[in-house]
Amino acid sequence: MKRLLGSDASTVLKLTAPELKQAIQASEGRIICCETVATHSPLIDDLSNAEVAVAYGANLILLNGFDVFHPEVKGIGTGKEVVKTLRSLVGRPVGINLEPIDPSVEMLEDRDQIALGRTCTLATIAAADELGVDFICLAGNPGTGVSTQQILKSIALVKANFHGLIIAGKMHGGGANEAVIPEDDILQDFVAQGADIILMPAVGTVPGLTEAMVYQKVQLVHQAGALTLSAIGTSQEGADRATIREIALANKRCGFDIQHLGDAGFSGVALVENIYQMSLTIRGLRHTIVTIARSVNR
Repeated sequence: MKRLLGSDASTVLKLTAPELKQAIQASEGRIICCETVATHSPLIDDLSNAEVAVAYGANLILLNGFDVFHPEVKGIGTGKEVVKTLRSLVGRPVGINLEPIDPSVEMLEDRDQIALGRTCTLATIAAADELGVDFICLAGNPGTGVSTQQILKSIALVKANFHGLIIAGKMHGGGANEAVIPEDDILQDFVAQGADIILMPAVGTVPGLTEAMVYQKVQLVHQAGALTLSAIGTSQEGADRATIREIALANKRCGFDIQHLGDAGFSGVALVENIYQMSLTIRGLRHTIVTIARSVNR
């Protein structure tokens, strides 16, 4: 086994889900996941936002707004081969969001209705598996009404019908009137139901979330056998580089295995200088150069 950090694309793209999980763990908190909006016009003509994110240091690509019934990635194309094409172009694992909508959850804002192909159902899970995505992220966009309980229910469904990794948790409230990070027993239930990676908001992104609070949650999840991901899902991926540096250091101290940058820069991708800054902060210049310069043909 090799760590994901610094591995050739020819190795990375052949990893099974358990192998990918171990390769992330072996990278000791130096993995970056960049979220990009699949259906936005790309930042640069003739290039997908995923390619741009990888050029600045992303190790994992998470597609937001991706409809499994109408697969499209702007800058790549449409159809059932689009995810496989993107994987080969970026040389990175590619995942998608599927949102566990809870129609009964109390909302703090108007509910945003999304396409069925973006929600978490048996049909969308099967379609995602057929498309060849490497991981499914069970989380919610603002206003969609994703709840912790619905995420918990969805984990087992995904586990039984999908071959890749499962990421589960909330980046922010998503419009629901409930705690963003659930109680310890619920986090343990997430892992017990089959979640490989538990997602939590990055320290410094939601009000009142301290390092001490998050550190305890990360330790709990690790002891239960899962990995952790800190998410910047509050548009701070469009903040200044000093903010990104502070967030990155704080969350590395908390012990996260993966750090995530959301898609709210320009045109559905984080500010490229912030991807680069996060890379410099959590792994230094040497590994940044290795990540951005290594050919996908290796």
